[in-house]
Amino acid sequence: MCGQTPEDGRLRLAVIIASTRNGRFGPTVADWFTARARRRADLEVDLIDLAEADLPQTLTDQDEPLPQRVRDLAPRLTAADAFAVVTPEYNRSFPAPLKTAIDWYYEEWHAKPVTFVAYGRESGGLHAVGQLRQIFTELHAVAICDAVVLPRYWELFAADGSWPKASAPCNDEAAAALDRLTWWARALREARVRQPYKV
Repeated sequence: MCGQTPEDGRLRLAVIIASTRNGRFGPTVADWFTARARRRADLEVDLIDLAEADLPQTLTDQDEPLPQRVRDLAPRLTAADAFAVVTPEYNRSFPAPLKTAIDWYYEEWHAKPVTFVAYGRESGGLHAVGQLRQIFTELHAVAICDAVVLPRYWELFAADGSWPKASAPCNDEAAAALDRLTWWARALREARVRQPYKV
């Protein structure tokens, strides 16, 4: 439950794969970022793939029951102390299934930090990140300054086919983003325990 600390004191990080399209690169990016996060002794990682979550596109009205798939995902978001959203940039924005997933929930985002791992062409996903910062702020989440941006991500393959290559700047960006994200996650978790967040 939100506000409860794992017995070992670790923070719960939910990594969300935003793209659901065929041939997507999102799982490759998410697996890389998740592997780096799992090396840290202070994090427990939950990888959430929106393609597998398969949330309905049509939102219900306030007096209607929530669909089962929405209810199934809710406890995982509630349990998270922090979020990392892995998103491509489509037409200067982010994928529609991500917006739908965000809008299905409300309290689950409150008083929790969010970072972004974005990929795209020359912008590296910065347009998508800029819009997402505004949306998560409206949901009372804390969109931290540090993010990972991957312009022309296809150029980061190593000669052996692995991704990303060891010299890619995204490796340092990921470390910095995780450092800052865990600082905010711990501070906000302690704050929620002392006083539940209310809107």
